[in-house]
Amino acid sequence: MTETTAATAENLPTSAAARIGWAILIFATLYVCYFSHLGAIGFVGPDEPRYAWIARDMAETGDWVTPRLYGKPWFEKPVLYYWGAALCFKLFGVSEASARLPSAISALLATLALAWLALCLYGSETARWLLLLFPTTVGMIGFSHAASMDTPFSGMLTITMVCAAVILGLTRNEHTPILPRTPWLALLLSGFFLGLAILAKGPAAVVLSGGAIFFWGLFTKRWRDAVRLLHPIAITSFCCNALPWYILCAHRNPDFFHIFIIEHNFKRYLTPGFQHIQPFWFYVPVLLVAFLPWIGIFLWSLVRGIANLWRTRCTTEPTWLLICWAGFCLLFFSVSKSKLPGYILPAFPAIGLLMARDLSGRLQQGLNAVRWLCLGVGLTFVILGVAAYQLNNRIPFVTAIRPAPTVRLFALFMVSGGIVVGTLGLLRSGRKALALAAIVLPVFMTFGTEDLRQLDDGVSARLVAQRAKDHLPSAELDIATTYKLQRGLKFGLNFYLHRELAEWSPPSGHGSIVFTTHGHAKELEQMGVHCHRDGPYPAIEICIDSSTVANLTDSLPRSGQPH
Repeated sequence: MTETTAATAENLPTSAAARIGWAILIFATLYVCYFSHLGAIGFVGPDEPRYAWIARDMAETGDWVTPRLYGKPWFEKPVLYYWGAALCFKLFGVSEASARLPSAISALLATLALAWLALCLYGSETARWLLLLFPTTVGMIGFSHAASMDTPFSGMLTITMVCAAVILGLTRNEHTPILPRTPWLALLLSGFFLGLAILAKGPAAVVLSGGAIFFWGLFTKRWRDAVRLLHPIAITSFCCNALPWYILCAHRNPDFFHIFIIEHNFKRYLTPGFQHIQPFWFYVPVLLVAFLPWIGIFLWSLVRGIANLWRTRCTTEPTWLLICWAGFCLLFFSVSKSKLPGYILPAFPAIGLLMARDLSGRLQQGLNAVRWLCLGVGLTFVILGVAAYQLNNRIPFVTAIRPAPTVRLFALFMVSGGIVVGTLGLLRSGRKALALAAIVLPVFMTFGTEDLRQLDDGVSARLVAQRAKDHLPSAELDIATTYKLQRGLKFGLNFYLHRELAEWSPPSGHGSIVFTTHGHAKELEQMGVHCHRDGPYPAIEICIDSSTVANLTDSLPRSGQPH
C-alpha cells in the first residue's frame, strides 16, 4: 500500500449515522476552536490594540488607503487585516470579537482548502483527520483568536499553495475527476489569493510561495510544471488584486515605500534593529508547543515522511510539495535576524496535512505504531494536566484568580482524558481514542469563558479602562497619563479610552490621573501621588495626583465591589 492510497471501503464509515456523526463532530470542532470566546478577553500585547485602533480609524474616517495610528500614517504592515476588521466593526460594532473575526475566518478558509487538498491527494479519511487534528492544535487555536496579520497572511498563502498543487498536476489522480491540462480557475485563484497574501503582510508571500515551488522543482526535476505557475492569467490576477492599493498608498504617501519595504521588510529581516533577536533554533520549541497535544504524531510524521521520500525518490509524490512548503518557511525565518512565533505560521498547514496523511495511513494499515501514538497523545494530556496543577501556585496572576478550583478541574479533565485515550489505544480502538483526544481541548474551551474573564484583569487594560470611564470625569481622562507601563498595556489603554495617553513626567506632574503597574505605583507614592488599589492582582493601578480633589478617589469602586 503506497503513501497516497485512499482509505479502503471497509475502513470508512459507511452508514448515514456515522457520516452525520463525523459531520457534527467536525462542525463543532471548527466552531469551538476558531470562533468561540473571541471576545472573552481584552486585547493582549502591543499589536492587538494598535491594529484594532487603525481598523477603527478606517471605519470612522472612511480613509481605506492610508493606515493611521493616533492620527499619523503607520506603514509597518499592509492593509488587508485593517480592511477586514474595519468591515467587521461596521457590521457588528467595535469589540474584541469583531477585531479577531478576520483571523478566525482566515483560519477556517485555510482549513477547508487544506481539507479539500487532503481529499484530492490522500482520500477522505485523511481529510477527516485533518479537520479534527489541525484546528485543535494549540497554535491554530491561539492564532485564530488574535487580532493580528499572521493568520490572514497564512490563510491566504495556504489557499495559494492549494491552487498551486492543482496547477502542478498533483491533484490529477485516482481520487479526483480528471482536470484539464490548464486549470484556468486554479490559475485565476492562485494569483488572486497571492495578491491577498501580499496585501496581508507584504512581499514575504512571493518569497515563501516561490521558494517552496523552487525547491519542489529542484527535488522533483519537474521545472516545466513549476513554470506553469507564471501563466499570464495568474500574473494578471495577482497584479490586478495586489498592486492598486500599493500604488495608491505610495502616491498619497511618498515615504511609504521606504518605511514599509526598506525599514519593515529588508531591515527587519537582515538586521537585529527591531529587538526580536533569537537563536537559529528558536522555531523548534515554537513548533513543539504549537502542535500540542499532537507532538507525538508531529514527530512521527516528520521523521517517517522525510525518510520515505528520501528512500523512494518518487518525483510524482505530492508529499514533496508539503515538505518543501514547510521546510522552506522554517529555513527562511530561522535565518532571519528578527524572529517572532507568528512568523512561522505559514508552515503549519503543510505540517498539519503531513500529520493527517501519516495518521490515516497508519490507521488503515492497523500498525502497532497506532498504539504508541495513542499512548503518546494520552501521556501528553497527562503531562499538561499535571503541569497546570503544579504551575497554579507559582504564577502570580493565576494564584490571584478566584476560584482556583477551576485550574484543578482543568488538570483533572486533562489527566482523565489522557488515561482514557491511552487505554483505548491499548484496546486497539485507535480511531475512537484519537477522536476523543481531538475533542478534549474544544470541550474544555466551552467551559473556560469565566476563567478567561478572570484572567482579563491580569493581562489586559480592558477592565481598568472601563472602570475609569464609568467613574472618572471625562475632563480628567483627557489629561490622563501613564507611568512606565508595558507597551501592550499602554496601547490597550489608548484603544479603550479612545485617546493617546502621554507619559507622566515627575518634574511637571502633568496629568491628574496616572495609570501604572503595582511596582511603579510605589515610586509614585514616594512622589506624593495617591494610588488606588483595585482588584486582587490588577494589570494596572489608577493613581491620582495629590492636586486632584480628594473625593475623586471615592468615585472609584473598591476591590470586591461590583463594577
